[in-house]
Amino acid sequence: MERLSKHLGGPRLWIKRDDCTGLSSGGNKTRKLEFLMGDALAQGAGTIITQGAIQSNHARQTAAAAARLGLECHLLLEDRTGNNAPDYTLNGNVLLDRLHGASVSKRPGGADMNAEMEALAADLRAKGKKPYVIPGGGSNPVGALGYANCALELVAQANERGLKIYHVIHATGSAGTQAGFVTGLVAINANIPVLGIGVRAPKEKQEQAVFDLAVRTAEYMGAPGIVKREHIAANTDYVGPGYGLPTEGMAEAVKLLARFEGILLDPVYTGKGMAGLIDLVRKGFFPKDSDVVFLHTGGSAGLFAYPDVFDLPTYS
Repeated sequence: MERLSKHLGGPRLWIKRDDCTGLSSGGNKTRKLEFLMGDALAQGAGTIITQGAIQSNHARQTAAAAARLGLECHLLLEDRTGNNAPDYTLNGNVLLDRLHGASVSKRPGGADMNAEMEALAADLRAKGKKPYVIPGGGSNPVGALGYANCALELVAQANERGLKIYHVIHATGSAGTQAGFVTGLVAINANIPVLGIGVRAPKEKQEQAVFDLAVRTAEYMGAPGIVKREHIAANTDYVGPGYGLPTEGMAEAVKLLARFEGILLDPVYTGKGMAGLIDLVRKGFFPKDSDVVFLHTGGSAGLFAYPDVFDLPTYS
């Protein structure tokens, strides 16, 4: 990202475009779903159940994957923000969920979403269907394999370019992306640190969730014990008032990427992740001559749920 790097005065910022993964406007969940949907098909499932926030990128990509494979899809969406504006509840990812043909139902904030999914699964089984339940964010050892695989891909791409990556930064929430990515990097002794910019949980809780899933993922891969607690780092200083709630730093980051690089971020994940990266650059966290990679996990469809956040001019 040459223009943004110059604007910030270094280091050299690169971007891994996982917003271009090709499934319903792209995003990180497509990598996870490659393995999760494969597992669902192997088990003979005909119905997919998953959950997320109202503007869940994971739900949208799951609906698209189910449509691609001819599977029925049920999405349970939790109201985590209390935002009842029509743009938030019906536009953006929710519009795409419905366009892909998924069944969409709403749950109140704080609901036990895993229990809600299991209740729905039991009801569908009673009707003779075979559901496959995917956890929020696709974040289990099967889904995390997608990002262990991504780690191999990124290192191969860096090697092709003679690029020595100093640090990888990305937004971290349900833990699957960071857990899989770190596990993959550790497995090949890449010696590349990863920093997750938290979007929801406090630092200790976020790091513990990532570590626990990374340990399980390594075991699932047949490499138990390779991930250590010191491999996991999260910075949760950029969450702001809460999950899915806008911050000034997020709005600035979204506008900077749009205007300097022609790249769209989202208000919930990548906008806050990039806000963290930009602030750390300004604070001198990275050497000026280093190469830093931002892993873009997608989500631009969510922009349409937040039309009033960016203080944009109307017609001139």
